Amino acid sequence: MALLDIFVGAILPIVAIAGAGFVLGRLREVDPGPLNTAVVYVLVPALVFHSLATAPLSGETIAKLTAAVTAYVLGMVVVAEGVGRLLGESEPGLSALVLAATFPNSGNYGIPLSDFAFPAGGRPTAVLYLAIQSVLIYTVGVYVASRAGGRGGLSGVKRVLYVPLVWAVPLALGVRWLGVVPPVDGSAMRTLQLVGDSSIPVMLLILGIQLARTDYGTALSQAWVPSLLKMGVAPALAVGVALLVGFSDPTVARVFVLESAMPAAITPVILVAEFAGEGRIGGVSIAEYVSTIVLVTTLASLPVLTGLIALLQSGLVL
Repeated sequence: MALLDIFVGAILPIVAIAGAGFVLGRLREVDPGPLNTAVVYVLVPALVFHSLATAPLSGETIAKLTAAVTAYVLGMVVVAEGVGRLLGESEPGLSALVLAATFPNSGNYGIPLSDFAFPAGGRPTAVLYLAIQSVLIYTVGVYVASRAGGRGGLSGVKRVLYVPLVWAVPLALGVRWLGVVPPVDGSAMRTLQLVGDSSIPVMLLILGIQLARTDYGTALSQAWVPSLLKMGVAPALAVGVALLVGFSDPTVARVFVLESAMPAAITPVILVAEFAGEGRIGGVSIAEYVSTIVLVTTLASLPVLTGLIALLQSGLVL
């Protein structure tokens, strides 16, 4: 498939909806907080439950994807930590760099793009990736972020117990194992599908609104290292992990790599701001630093992900 076709078919719908959110954020003073709350506590849990309860994902696939996401996250933490220390980064800059380079925007950006790029199996694989990553954000991510404030590293881990989408995973797998999944064409599952499907455009609108609020300024010079790690090293590491794990379903392997190659996510790095308080990175605030990395990697993702999707769809990679 030509690069232009891939861009129009997979990337352009994402850009269009996120662009609408960006324009809205520029024209109006929109607080994405309530939208985020609705997504986290209602829309995405419905998407996760419906996708996993009805998806043809075997137990082996789920186990391998869990191992792959965990290996990828731990691998990126080690790589980013090493690069940060070689460059002489100190806290809170080191923790922010590690988190920005490690955790991809697998929800707002990743789920819609995986759905467009791989219609057969892209969405359920992407939502499972998001659920696994959420557990890692509130365990590994909290541990890394806690160092920025000089804390022990485990005080915020209990937050994972309050993330609804995490609980949607065992619930969906439980009803599958027990054989009590409601009929797909029944009112209950159709309602869940409707609620879950609505999460995709809402997440893209939130992404656009968040980018519209970005004030990068002097933070741009501080963002190049985590941006290169996120958009260059992370996809390569994900390919290596996928080959090592040995997925039996090539679509699952390709979506795993695509999800890992997404631009930087805001959520885990915001943890640094919470734990480090008013700390500054290279003369800029943590919020400016994080927003700039998100903006730079999101813009860079347009050509990078177009090319990556072309490689994945052609079978040249995996």
